[in-house]
This record gives sequence, structure tokens and C-alpha cells, in this order.
Amino acid sequence: MQLLKKMIGWALAGLLTLAAGEAYSAPKTVLVLGDSLSAGYGLTHGVGWVTLLQQRLSNEKIAVTVINASISGDTTSGGKARLEPLLAAHKPDVVVVELGANDALRGLPLSETENNLNAILSAAQDIHARTLLLGMRIPPNYGTAYTRQFAELFVNVAKARKSALVPFFLDRVAEQPALFQADRLHPNEQAQAMLLDNVWPYLKPLLQK
Repeated sequence: MQLLKKMIGWALAGLLTLAAGEAYSAPKTVLVLGDSLSAGYGLTHGVGWVTLLQQRLSNEKIAVTVINASISGDTTSGGKARLEPLLAAHKPDVVVVELGANDALRGLPLSETENNLNAILSAAQDIHARTLLLGMRIPPNYGTAYTRQFAELFVNVAKARKSALVPFFLDRVAEQPALFQADRLHPNEQAQAMLLDNVWPYLKPLLQK
């Protein structure tokens, strides 16, 4: 009897070790729904943060395929409109949403942006995908109230949908002009690794679940 108990204990310990070692073993798909910041606008092909994400996953031997469904100039309305076929085609395990900056640049109503982001996260969660919303901010010249409310809407949406949230996608980048292209809107190649580092701590736990 004592020997049987020991054998069962060894077997359970082996299974736990195997499970821990294979936390990422099941292949997963990450869908990135974004605008020019994720589409790699103005960058040499293959240096954008989404491509760097795929490289990091491969280097860490995490079995994940990244689908970059980002389009330059896209708004939350555009992202919402094209999401359903993307979900049907790719059946992602995680959906990363990087949208909203173009809404602000066009002066669209904040309520519209918030409603669209809610709808996007809701649609992704309806197919049991985990979601990560990338928070954005805009320069203070848009007005104190609008700037504050725009930043807060990402927090509000993430709370409402119980979604993971990157507080500010351009953290450590926005305040450094040298990290932007000539248009002063799009981060340059040097900034891409920093953008990935801003996303990674929030994305990695979603891949382990």
C-alpha cells in the first residue's frame, strides 16, 4: 500500500511538472486589430512591433500565430465593421485592440468611440477570446477636458468588459520626439521594441491561461 501511494505521488508530480513546462504548448492565435501604429506605417517591412511580437514568441518557443489585421487610418467604427469576418476566419484566442487615435484626430464624439470599443471587445469575448485593449492619449492642445475624457474612456471600456488594459500604448515613446518619424505622429523603427515592451507584460498572461 505504501509503495502504491508513492507511485501515485510520483505520477502526480510528473504530471504537474509536465503541465508547468507546457503552459504555452497548445497552439494559439492572436489577432491584432489596429490602425497605422500597428500596421507599420512608414516603416521598413518586418520591423513593426507586431512583427517583433511574433519573433519574441518564436524565440521563447511559445506556440502562437499572430495575425496582423491593422489598417492605416482605421477608426473604431471601421474596426467594428470588419471584425466579424476576422473572428470567423481566424477564431483567435486573444484579440488585441489598438484603435481610437484616429477617432480623436478627426474629433469624433467620445461616446461613439467608447461604444465602438465596447462592441469590439464584446464581439471578441462572445467567441470566448481574451481581450487586450491598448490605451491611448492625445496631446493637450485638444483641450484639457477632451484629453482627460479620451484617456479615461479606455479605462472605462476595459472595466465594463473586464478586459486587460495597457494603460498607455505609447508610454516612454510619446515624450521623445527623436522616436517619431518626420510626421511627428508615427513612432519610428527605434521605438518599435519599446512599444512591444509596453504590450508584452499584459499580453503574456493571457497566453498562459
